[in-house]
Parts: sequence; C-alpha cells; structure tokens
Amino acid sequence: MRQQIQNKTYDMERALYNIKNTDIINCNFEGKNDGESVLKECRNFKTDNCSFSLRYPIWHAKKFLLLNSKMDEKARAPLWYSKEGKIKNCQIKGTKCLRECKNIDVENCTIISDEFGLRCSNLEIKNSKIEAKYFLFESKNVKIDNLNMKGKYSFQYMKNLYIKNSNLDTKDAFWHSNNVTVENSIVKGEYLGWFSKNLTLINCKIEGTQPLCYCKNLKLINCTMEKTDLAFEYSDVEADIKGHVDSIKNPKSGIITLDSVDEIINEDAVIKCKGIVKIRKNQNIV
Repeated sequence: MRQQIQNKTYDMERALYNIKNTDIINCNFEGKNDGESVLKECRNFKTDNCSFSLRYPIWHAKKFLLLNSKMDEKARAPLWYSKEGKIKNCQIKGTKCLRECKNIDVENCTIISDEFGLRCSNLEIKNSKIEAKYFLFESKNVKIDNLNMKGKYSFQYMKNLYIKNSNLDTKDAFWHSNNVTVENSIVKGEYLGWFSKNLTLINCKIEGTQPLCYCKNLKLINCTMEKTDLAFEYSDVEADIKGHVDSIKNPKSGIITLDSVDEIINEDAVIKCKGIVKIRKNQNIV
C-alpha cells in the first residue's frame, strides 16, 4: 500500500532510509544536524515540491520521481548510483549531480552543476538549461532535445549521443567521443571535436577557433562556420559547408566543399595529407 509523507522537515542522517512505495510532498531536508543521505536506498518513491539542502540526498535509488523541487548548493552530489528515474520541473545547484546513473529522464529543469552526468547511461534530457564543466563525461546512450548548455569540456569520451535543436556554448566539446550526431543546433566554442570518431553535424552553426582536428570519419552536412580558423587539421572529413571559413589546415583525407575560404594551409604536416578543398562558387579544386 502506498504511503504519503507531507509537510515535514528532516535533518538527521539517513532520515528516510530505504523507504518504499511512498509519496513525499512539501517536505524540507535541512537543519542543524546536517544529516546526509536522507533518501538512500529508496524504491518506488516520489518527491514533489520538496527542498533539499543536505549532502548526498538521493543515492542508490530505483524507480523514483523528483518533481517540482529544489536542490541548493549544499545538496552536494545529489543523485548517484540511481536508476529508472525522472527529474522534472526542478532547479538543481548541487555540484556533481548524476553520477553512474542509468535510465534517467531530465525534463524542463534548470541545473548548475559541475561534473553533471559523469559515467551515466541511457539518459534523455529535454527542454532544459544546464551549466556545467565536464558535462556528461564518459557517458553513453544519451538523447538530448532543446538544451541550452554552457560550460567547458563537455561531451568528452562519450559514446552514442544524439543532440537536436540545442544551443551549446562550450569549449573543448566532444573530445575523444564516438558515434555522436548533432542536428539543427548552434555549437560555439574553441577546439571543437578533437580526436573524435564518427562525429556528424547536420544543419548546424559552428563557431570558434581550431575546430574539428584529428577526427576520424567526420561529416558536416549543410553547416555554417563562423570565426573558424585552422580547421580540420589531420582529420578524415567529408564536409558540405554553406558560406565562408577563415582558414583550413592540412586535412588528412576527404573533400571539404564550401563557398569561400581566406586561406588553405598545406605545410609543416607530420603525416601525409591528401584532403581536398573544393570552392563551390568557382567549381575549382585546390
């Protein structure tokens, strides 16, 4: 039988440890005892309109709903080792949110949390704003739709990632990633996609210095590039770019088709580079 806990305040360690089949409504987790792990090892529970200001609030949880709730900076490492959960309409400021979690949906949330989503799998993130460093580091099987993201070192060492309709303002994104597709999005930041494998960008706007170097099986389809210099160094690339690129340097292989480029640099290569740059307007091959 399902239980309800309403309008309570808890500050003791493991205050609701191992609860099951429970709705927790309008409760606060805070106080002078500063107890951690208030909802550890819980199963099939819902928290609605709750406030968290204690460390490690939800660990080793299974089948949970976190709805309309807030976690402040004191709620450090708020969700670890948990699975089969949904986080909706929440504001989270605790650092290191979501670590080694599986089958989690995040929807309509505002999150400020460095190291968000480290080593997670099977995540879906929709209609959210997230600010983080090392966002989704070493995670896999992730789908993202309508994300406004800001930070550094995002999407590194990821596998099987699909992003659409998003705005990504992030330095050093997608490094060492594998099987990533980004569609109908803005990707802004320095040193995009280095050492990636099977990175595909479709209908994207790309901005920032030295993008897309040392890539394997890189594809750009109907993309634009702004303030992008020294692009594609040592990359295996097939690219269809609308508009202008500042400079391209030593593409390893493939064909880059674009409307104009200020400079094509073929010098000082440490490996054999056979990439072709094709200027669409004049149909010339350089």
